[in-house]
Amino acid sequence: MRCPQCNCRDIGKIGANQYYCWGCFMEFNVAGEEVKVYEVAEDGSLVSVDEMTDCMECGSEVI
Repeated sequence: MRCPQCNCRDIGKIGANQYYCWGCFMEFNVAGEEVKVYEVAEDGSLVSVDEMTDCMECGSEVI
């Protein structure tokens, strides 16, 4: 298995269908064909990469 974010093979399993990439420090969940990638925030919470992309797109419209 490879990380969907950086394609690194250095990943570890942290739970049922949950993995952590030591290459880019992202967590991801695999459910069938669906893969969701999360950034680990400073407080330990998970922030969806999709949500971060949406926020950046909104921010670029303002500029």
